[in-house]
Amino acid sequence: MFAACLESLGMTLCVAGSLLVMIACGLPTWKVNAFIEGNIVVAQTIWDGLWMSCVVQSTGHMQCKIHDSVLALAQDLQTARALTVISAVLGVVGLTVTVAGAQCTNCIKDEAVKRRVVYAGGIIYIFCGLFVLVPICWIANNIIVGFHDPMVPPAQKREIGASIYIGWAAAALLLSGGTLLCCSCSQGVRGSFPLKLAPTKTITVNGEFDKKHYV
Repeated sequence: MFAACLESLGMTLCVAGSLLVMIACGLPTWKVNAFIEGNIVVAQTIWDGLWMSCVVQSTGHMQCKIHDSVLALAQDLQTARALTVISAVLGVVGLTVTVAGAQCTNCIKDEAVKRRVVYAGGIIYIFCGLFVLVPICWIANNIIVGFHDPMVPPAQKREIGASIYIGWAAAALLLSGGTLLCCSCSQGVRGSFPLKLAPTKTITVNGEFDKKHYV
């Protein structure tokens, strides 16, 4: 029972983390322009994402332009685009593997095989979290360094956008959920022997119930 609870909690965290990865990958709010020093024009806000750049006017009108070339992007954005897509795909693969080996399903009959399959799903989700965490931290570090660099003009300084925070939350959920899935496969959690229910009645050779079961 405890192992099943760990599996359910781990799967829930991993699915939520995978959804957040997809949201962070699609949102254009990775880098947001900073309103500092002489850059006090608040009539428009500039968003830079993995797939497009957007300009939001104070009136609410938003205009976006998709990046024309992948090679024209900064190296950190290129890496983030590749790794977040890989993480999203691995999240779907990890869900399929974990569901196949979960105790609440009958896709696999052998208990030892089910335990190894769930463990493999947990490892996949841990890799998903790492694939998100690396580019997120890289871009956040570049934003902070550029913000404090006196050689960068104020109009080109950027701040950390909402997608970075969503990515950090996704990485935390994926790493936590994957760890719980791996812990649920330990012999101490699942027990030395699987739970089996013994039959309460026996049938004799002639097809009738044994008389000892009658009161």
